[in-house]
Amino acid sequence: KFNNPEPKTREELERNFNSNDVQLITESLVALVLYEKDWRWAQNICLAFLDSNNPDISGLAANSLGHIARVNHKLDKEKVKFALENKINDPLIGGRVQDALDDIEIYL
Repeated sequence: KFNNPEPKTREELERNFNSNDVQLITESLVALVLYEKDWRWAQNICLAFLDSNNPDISGLAANSLGHIARVNHKLDKEKVKFALENKINDPLIGGRVQDALDDIEIYL
């Protein structure tokens, strides 16, 4: 069962992102895209986690980029599309990457 995480301060998010705890990182990514008003900062965090070796984290980072486009109707479109397209053939997250690319095309 999924529950939306509570909003977190930027300091809490940064501390959680610097941990090695996958659950804490993924929960913080969800909180980031749900509550952070600075879409560019959120986008850059997601882009960094797109390169994670953990597919739970990198896949969620891809989904999160699509969510930022859907909610904010703003994104560095070319930068994000380039990063996502480099991950499209990843067998573990390719479907999530395609979903994010679809969201970007629909909402931007």
